[in-house]
Amino acid sequence: LVKTSFSIPYIAMSGSRKGSLKQKSERFDSNINKRGNVKLSSKKEKQFTVGPIVLAFFLFVVVGSSLLQIIRQAQSGQTEG
Repeated sequence: LVKTSFSIPYIAMSGSRKGSLKQKSERFDSNINKRGNVKLSSKKEKQFTVGPIVLAFFLFVVVGSSLLQIIRQAQSGQTEG
């Protein structure tokens, strides 16, 4: 086991993996000072939680069922309550 300057133990790895981890660590260390200044382009824009087809189907079912209920009540002459 090898200890870092932060006293967090880690297992020594082969050369290629160690270099990759070192690069990632350096990127993280350089990015740590940029907190709160994240570019908006890195985030996805206009992300819909419900697709337009699903939304149209939902509206069709809701509006259609309410119209059918109004027509049935008008034909039977009953009031709800």
